[in-house]
Amino acid sequence: MAIDLAQIHSLSDFQRNTKAHIRKLKKTGKPAVLTVNGQAEVVVQSAEAYQKLLDDHELLESIRGISRGLEQAKRGEGRPMRGFLEALANEHGLTLK
Repeated sequence: MAIDLAQIHSLSDFQRNTKAHIRKLKKTGKPAVLTVNGQAEVVVQSAEAYQKLLDDHELLESIRGISRGLEQAKRGEGRPMRGFLEALANEHGLTLK
């Protein structure tokens, strides 16, 4: 996703009009880039949009992990689940049914 040029503001404008900027962040769900002396310095976004970003990142990491596991299985790496569970149970003095 590219940065929306309409969402670039100076830090001083953000400070002067904080309530309006926060309303816009919440309404659009899009982040805003704040500049200092014309240089991008920070990105701000609503808490809801940030939580969605975290959730999406967690999902992506899960998918990547599954994909790595499937690739390893295709290469014949790893071991059968039953063998792993038996070894784990033995380490902890447990028995499997």
